[in-house]
Amino acid sequence: MEVILKEDVAKLGSRGDVVKVAEGYGRNFLLPRKLAIEATGGNKKVIEQMKAASVRRSAKEKAQAEELSKQFDGLSVSFQRKSGEHDQLFGSVTSGDIAEALEKKSFNVDRRKIQLHEPLRTLGEFTIPIKLHKDVTTHLKVVIEKEATE
Repeated sequence: MEVILKEDVAKLGSRGDVVKVAEGYGRNFLLPRKLAIEATGGNKKVIEQMKAASVRRSAKEKAQAEELSKQFDGLSVSFQRKSGEHDQLFGSVTSGDIAEALEKKSFNVDRRKIQLHEPLRTLGEFTIPIKLHKDVTTHLKVVIEKEATE
């Protein structure tokens, strides 16, 4: 089945691409979620207009992401967590926690853009990549400290 992507889909293609996918994947996943439309003659003409609009939109989004990236320079977030032996945390620090901490500092970043492969479970300093745009990635310093016990 050939479909035209309306949005960027990881490991498949970017907006406006005509890709061949399995029938079930296209019919049961891409089409119902409005991520793609069927590749017919009429739709291919419509997609040319969408591509021109997406190029303009992508350039604007990239400029905004680069501006936000400059604001992240020197920024760090810190967490106070209870820990046991060998600096292991009781619990963990997740991308959701990092997104919340950034929101308190008036940065609105979706937790899915924080490239944390697995939750942080030890004390220390970490550098976490944040993918603001497909071409713009910035890094954030995360510090996890031991919570003071009484």
